[in-house]
Amino acid sequence: MADNKKMVEDITSRDVDFAQWYTDIVKKAELADYSSVRGCMIVRPYGYAIWENIQKELDRRFKETGHENVYMPMLIPESLLQKEKDHVEGFAPEVAWVTHGGSEKLTERLCVRPTSETVFCDHYKDIIHSYRDLPKLYNQWCSVMRWEKTTRPFLRTAEFLWQEGHTMHATAEEAIQETEQMLNIYSSFAEEFLAIPVIKGKKTDKEKFAGAEATYTMEAMMHDGKALQSATSHFFGDGFAKAFGVEFTDKDNTLKNPHETSWGISTRIIGGLIMVHGDDNGLVLPPMIAPTQLMVIPVMQHKEGVLDKAYEVLESVNKYCRAKIDASDKTPGWKFSECEMKGIPLRLELGPKDIENNKCVLVRRDTREKYFVALDELETKIPEILKDIQSSLYNKAKESLYSRIYDATTLEEAKDIADNKPGFMRAMWCGELECEMKMKDEVGVTSRCMPFDAEPISDTCICCGKKAKSLVFWGKAY
Repeated sequence: MADNKKMVEDITSRDVDFAQWYTDIVKKAELADYSSVRGCMIVRPYGYAIWENIQKELDRRFKETGHENVYMPMLIPESLLQKEKDHVEGFAPEVAWVTHGGSEKLTERLCVRPTSETVFCDHYKDIIHSYRDLPKLYNQWCSVMRWEKTTRPFLRTAEFLWQEGHTMHATAEEAIQETEQMLNIYSSFAEEFLAIPVIKGKKTDKEKFAGAEATYTMEAMMHDGKALQSATSHFFGDGFAKAFGVEFTDKDNTLKNPHETSWGISTRIIGGLIMVHGDDNGLVLPPMIAPTQLMVIPVMQHKEGVLDKAYEVLESVNKYCRAKIDASDKTPGWKFSECEMKGIPLRLELGPKDIENNKCVLVRRDTREKYFVALDELETKIPEILKDIQSSLYNKAKESLYSRIYDATTLEEAKDIADNKPGFMRAMWCGELECEMKMKDEVGVTSRCMPFDAEPISDTCICCGKKAKSLVFWGKAY
């Protein structure tokens, strides 16, 4: 067990250095590694398997609501990007440019897509002509590049994987309904599959997406009390359509511009999984999203019949959960630690005495509780435990979120909360940029969202004392 102890000690404690703890888990759980290009990460097989599960479930939900997958070019001509002024200004500092093709200098610079509104609109102008062509419900799975100054694996990288939906609708009402629907798809996915509770709301004008009329967001709270913007959904109105000449003949035989939405979630959510559920021994993965839900570990596998029985059990349990076996020559203690490091929800230990008694030991990753279970009861017991792990992780995260939401009605209260109570802060706001910046500059927090249907906690703005327009969630964020 010495190797087991050493492996655990190699992870920095969350409460000593949260940033280093995060990096340790990303590396030691073999989720990702650094590449030779600054800010770009190598997503290793285990990290990519988590992304595949995210992709599979979201793709199913998108298609259930009528969306289709497409693929757009990764290179965008500069002239195309320039067509929407607010959009290009918002992304200009992060754009990576291609200036040469081989040894020849290009006549026009091409940007590596930071997002794809412009190429979608350029395509939509060619295929949308009549109200019968609407709605267009397109989505693509791809990578994008944003030349970030400060990077961290999954949370903020120059290149990252994501999906981006881009839809066109005949009316603003239909587009707004789409925007809200997609935010709800993201939030239900986060809570049901990732066991991450979220706060849903609208971004302030300062924080909304470049070129959007409105941006909706879901904000999750990490273990250290900071916010993670986990998915966004944007209503663009007809601004992009006008800029790109997208028009359709409506039922009344008049030309109109369609209304657009876009929405996305990225590999950043894997960083959220780590920081919401992980502990000082590594990852803790909710069963619904875990690539491996159960690991079979033969104990004293050199003994006759142990490995054969372990493989027999593996074949049986794979019918109702995603299971693997660790039949390597590592010590059982090392295997146990590796299971913990990788956050595998459940492990099944099977040794000679267990086989003799037709039993095995099941050990939960989240609580380390042990169950001594008859082999012929596994089909009932394993799904039952996995379901309980999923709900327990969600309830634990939910309690952690809502126990760290604080109300502030004065700047002094806000400063005290920001300095001494990690978490989210609720405070009223007049709607003026000056007061929003005051919260950032003097309190050290940014607006996260204006929650839907929120009851006001006072009548006046926390900064200026004027009549308040919105309740805002504020916090420090990644």
